Amino acid sequence: MAKILSSVSTDAETFVANRKGMTDLLDQMENIESRTRKASEKSRERFEKRHQLLPRDRVALLLDPGRPFIELSKLAGYGLDQEETEKSVPGGGVIAGIGYVSGVRCMINASDSGISAGALQPMGLDKQLRIQEIALENKLPYVQLVESAGANLMAYRVEDFVRGGNLFRNIARFSAAGLPVVTITHGSSTAGGAYQTGLSDYIIMVRGRTRVFLAGPPLLKAATGEVATEEELGGAEMHTGISGLGDYMAEDDREAIGLARSILKNIEWNATPRETKSYAEPAYDREDLLGLMPMDHRRPVDMKEVIARLVDGADFVEFGERYGGATVCGNAKIAGWPIGIITNNGPIDPSGAAKATHFIQACCQAGTPILYLNNTTGFLVGRSYEEAGSIKHGSKMIQAVTTATVPQFTIYCGASFGAGNYGMCGRGFHPRFCFSWPNAKTAVMGGEQAAGTMAVVQEMRAERLGEDVDHEKLDALKSRITENFNRQMDAFYTSARVLDDGVIDPRDTRDLMIELMQIAREADDRRPNEIQFAVARP
Repeated sequence: MAKILSSVSTDAETFVANRKGMTDLLDQMENIESRTRKASEKSRERFEKRHQLLPRDRVALLLDPGRPFIELSKLAGYGLDQEETEKSVPGGGVIAGIGYVSGVRCMINASDSGISAGALQPMGLDKQLRIQEIALENKLPYVQLVESAGANLMAYRVEDFVRGGNLFRNIARFSAAGLPVVTITHGSSTAGGAYQTGLSDYIIMVRGRTRVFLAGPPLLKAATGEVATEEELGGAEMHTGISGLGDYMAEDDREAIGLARSILKNIEWNATPRETKSYAEPAYDREDLLGLMPMDHRRPVDMKEVIARLVDGADFVEFGERYGGATVCGNAKIAGWPIGIITNNGPIDPSGAAKATHFIQACCQAGTPILYLNNTTGFLVGRSYEEAGSIKHGSKMIQAVTTATVPQFTIYCGASFGAGNYGMCGRGFHPRFCFSWPNAKTAVMGGEQAAGTMAVVQEMRAERLGEDVDHEKLDALKSRITENFNRQMDAFYTSARVLDDGVIDPRDTRDLMIELMQIAREADDRRPNEIQFAVARP
């Protein structure tokens, strides 16, 4: 293969400035994410008095020590739970991710009951729907650690109630698709949430703590006048001994987690060992990834320098190097496994779109998964590009992305603007996984371009009506538009709305891709399901 020869100087002023900008963003991300852990930790004394484990301790005990755990959508709901982002606690009230339980790779969905008793927080529904989508598409067993006060009735929205039905529908679809659903109900699982427990294949309850009922004592009394205790209505002893809802009863959280691990161990889900390959480590230091990307998306960057720090030995065979050069396509390997890579050294022109379309089709023919490293301000516009078939070739690229038959992975590394977001397999095109670097920007266009566009529209309107242009008002309008666009394109803003699967440290990209590619291979190796399902979308 052809090795990429790096020309990066880590002592250069621009590199040092880029690194400072990236590390500042990583510090900001860690500060935001740590609020969730600290908020839950405040409940430790209360949990210990009840002889319970905190949610993150439950997850840690459930997972195999030393094995990878990919936590998903950690910024979900950031800035949506309250107006002051400095006090916002992200996560949506859910701890979710992909990890190993008794050697079985699973999707984990745990109620963060250390915060507001596990009540669903903003974007918690969307986060859970997304992880269910991932589990279904990648054929992952589904493990639930349930303890939730349910929906916040003071913030009731009918759309959340209606859309929330997808959560329970998907659990039923897991079972029908042959994917085991193992649930520990550590505490409350009430009203509609009772079906989160009831639809599971293996149900573990905890003596004295589990509460599963369609109507709790207050609602029961209000609706029927009947008086009953929580234990009588839905305790572990009743459900494991009388109703038959519970399959196992544990004395405490630790025993319940041990039972869940035993269940997954005994189903021998990963009975066939995965093939491993020998490979070369990247030729350049992953630390360099901190200084490669400029904080200003308008500044150019050679994305081959990024590729050189992600792939085995910096070996990269570029496809159509002399044609549509701003769109970079080529083949490489990550941990010995083939990967096709598409990225951008500028806007996408008609030649670049045509090349990418051809390359996607070639990857599908060879069964090679595709990684999109997004860094484009979009498709080039103008008379010459329209005449060259920008729409035609761009549409073919979008068609190829949509109909690709191989796993596709997307990393937002820089800008992802306009239709370039679509052609580069943005979130709306449902890549298998989609993550962002902290500096990433996603928008229909840049804030300045949006403001300039509206200014021209207003000026043309005034000219048409024979009016004078009020430049003071026009400048104020441009300022508002620019601020609005710039605020919404931020990676933390988009990740808060589950428009990706999480914001990651660029240095972790290769390790993450190794895991994601293996997840996709394992899914493809699974026996075909007798029933095929279209995945429910948020």
